[in-house]
Amino acid sequence: MTEHATEPDYSSLRNNVSMLGALLGEVITSAEGETVLSSVENIRLLSRAAREGDSTAGQTLLHTLRNLQDDQLVPVARAFSQFLNLANIADQQHTISREMDPLNSASQSLLKEFESLLAEGCSQQDVRSAVQELHIDLVLTAHPTEIVRRTLIHKQSEIGRCLSQLELKGLTDRERRELHARLRELITQIWFGDDFRRQRPTPVDEAKWGFAVVEDSLWQAVPEFLRRLDRALEISCGQGLAIDAAPLAFTSWMGGDRDGNPNVTATVTREVLLLSRWQAADLYQRDIAGLLDELSMTRCTDALRVYAGDAHEPYREVLRRLRRLLQDTLGALEAELDGEPAPEVTTLVAVDQLLEPLECCYHSLRECGMASVANSQLLDLLRKIRCFGVHLVRHDIRQDSARHTSALAEIFSVLAMGDYAAMNENQRQQHLLDVLASPRPLLPRYWQPSADTAEVLATCEVAARQPQDALGAYVISMARQPSDVLAVVLLLRECGAQWAIPVAPLFETLDDLARSESVMETLLSTDWYRNHCGHRQMVMIGYSDSAKDAGVMAASWAQYSAQESLLSVCQRHGVELSLFHGRGGTIGRGGAPARDALLSQPPGSLRNGLRVTEQGEMIRAKLGWTSLAVKTLALYTTAICRANLRTPPQPRPQWRELMAKLSEDSCSAYRAVVRGEPDFVPYFRSATPEQELAKLPLGSRPARRAGGGGIESLRAIPWIFAWSQNRLMLPAWLGAGGALQAALDRGESGLLQEMMAQWPFFAARISMLEMVFAKADAELSQYYDEALVDPELQRLGVDLRAALAADTRAVLSLSASDTLLADQPWIAESIALRNVYTDPLNVLQAELLKRNRENPREVLERAIMVTIAGVAAGMRNTG
Repeated sequence: MTEHATEPDYSSLRNNVSMLGALLGEVITSAEGETVLSSVENIRLLSRAAREGDSTAGQTLLHTLRNLQDDQLVPVARAFSQFLNLANIADQQHTISREMDPLNSASQSLLKEFESLLAEGCSQQDVRSAVQELHIDLVLTAHPTEIVRRTLIHKQSEIGRCLSQLELKGLTDRERRELHARLRELITQIWFGDDFRRQRPTPVDEAKWGFAVVEDSLWQAVPEFLRRLDRALEISCGQGLAIDAAPLAFTSWMGGDRDGNPNVTATVTREVLLLSRWQAADLYQRDIAGLLDELSMTRCTDALRVYAGDAHEPYREVLRRLRRLLQDTLGALEAELDGEPAPEVTTLVAVDQLLEPLECCYHSLRECGMASVANSQLLDLLRKIRCFGVHLVRHDIRQDSARHTSALAEIFSVLAMGDYAAMNENQRQQHLLDVLASPRPLLPRYWQPSADTAEVLATCEVAARQPQDALGAYVISMARQPSDVLAVVLLLRECGAQWAIPVAPLFETLDDLARSESVMETLLSTDWYRNHCGHRQMVMIGYSDSAKDAGVMAASWAQYSAQESLLSVCQRHGVELSLFHGRGGTIGRGGAPARDALLSQPPGSLRNGLRVTEQGEMIRAKLGWTSLAVKTLALYTTAICRANLRTPPQPRPQWRELMAKLSEDSCSAYRAVVRGEPDFVPYFRSATPEQELAKLPLGSRPARRAGGGGIESLRAIPWIFAWSQNRLMLPAWLGAGGALQAALDRGESGLLQEMMAQWPFFAARISMLEMVFAKADAELSQYYDEALVDPELQRLGVDLRAALAADTRAVLSLSASDTLLADQPWIAESIALRNVYTDPLNVLQAELLKRNRENPREVLERAIMVTIAGVAAGMRNTG
């Protein structure tokens, strides 16, 4: 039975925030003096009064921030930025706190969902089957918007741990004092340390950061989650997980995503693949060492004797051999990483080398009356092996389709096979299929390709040499035609691939999404290709670039429609489709509360599992702590099971018709501004810190793709990041509200209300717009314009803020409410509380940008970077 749930009480969260704020104040006083703290407190009080409607306080706040001396700029900005970071830590810790456990712990979420599904008519076998078929693949991408340094992440995790300890009942006064002293120490370390990296991370640094997430969090979170899932399934359905259940997988783009990143080379990818294996072997070795201390029992089965011989402690004998294997593996990998000859030793290359002896130990323990021992650390290790394998994570490779076209054009030219680049699509397809059907090699001998082509081929050679469980997929960004897929299949084969590496086209723009059905229809109609891919196909749906191309409303409908079409075409050809969702953390990049996002997918789209990107600060927010990761995995599990067992409704024809009209109208409105307004680009660059963002050492990838300097060349992440900084949030709403208002003006209010009530997809769109409007702030956007934008361009800001106000009214009208987030009062309160601290950072940022653009100085640049990080912390996202 589930425990009786009560409404959440946020008093302890408020107390923790106040306590951390007080400790921060003590540290600031000690480090900077009473004057700085007094200034910070005065600014905070003015900000609160201004938010409460005191116009005099607002003017005084502006005057105070504008007149800060240079030596006060960084300390004041850091004070507000660090307070927001501390508030975020307290907020995260509260979600996994003991007082919230009866309401939303992972165990409660799983059990309640399973019981709910049973109550709605699903059988126990239905639920067991849904869990048995579960496949969640979280793809950790390079973190170009992860502002926080790894050393700060460690300190913040420690702060969360201290807050968790303070929850415990029965603490002595001494223990409580020690925890408060530790918190003060950690905040002091943060204050006296660097907020940012001095240099951009390399792709290898990014990969190591990703491996650290596995080591610090996921390594323990996976078995913890599976224990909870096993228990919930056993209670609700009378039978737990099978020992070989493997519902979870992790993939990485770090060190493999070379789309527009010249720093990711074949050499880098090879090094990252080796480091990945090294990290896995090291973690397994530590777990084996722990089991060596535990499994000292002497009784065993005859089957285990085959492994252990006549050793007195058979389990330890098996474990010692595995430890030796792992030690040899680490030595061999270290030699290879150092460019030295590998020693002649047996190394870990396949999971069965670990699974077979450990499973034999497991079954022996159970059969000899030691099930409690078998089902503890040993079972956890078996589940880790099935999740993480030999390589810790699978690795995707991603490259732009144009690079493959260029490489093939060079190869065809050398072989006098025609001008590949000038061929039409039908000609390209025919040439590629002819070559693929021939056993003759394509690449000419004794040929020296250009540097770009050599790099493409070297990357394919690295992929070709990997075993099947090392790679996830080869993703083709900007895929537009069937030939884009065939080209990669051919290049991989020519470089020696012995197995059909999954090749996933990524459809990103509005036109590409619309064309995706025809592309896959052409490919899957070809017997050769269908047989090559083994009747399985992965397709990636791009959320970021489609939204940048057409606005969120049009992009979301194009994504939904493309998924429906792809499901249909694959079903017609008897092909199993895996959809790969390239979501970001923000709404403008496809982000949404995970449960809402999953339940708003087209019917059947999760049948073959969930593969989705996790990136930027969202990796840390969702997966950075073990307890947070367990909650995240439970949330994904419950949503997928519900989506597959209680299929969301097929949209009615009237809904589709109206949604298509909303999409058309919103896209036109969005593009009229972003593409049609000749002054839009200079306005954007003036009104936001877009130029300054490029100086932040966030990731190894350049902020822009190669080519011109327009919006089309700007990556989706800095595009959205910049607008969130000046609080206009433009990419997340532009065009959507106007399209809704036009529908209301046509008298379609009743149909819109019906869609909100009955169609999860549409309800999620409106809910996300509410969230965006709650975070947007027209007055702050206006302040940026007044400080930074040429008077001749300020008309654009006036028009956009008018559109923001009109769009907000349209959404409120649909929601039949006078207040944004009326049904989510705590989120609304949380945003309001943060605004008191974020507002001064925004005002200060605008002032600093003005000063620095007129007279650049290092102190100004550093203060700007602090405000950027602080606003991102206050908004709870970057991009």
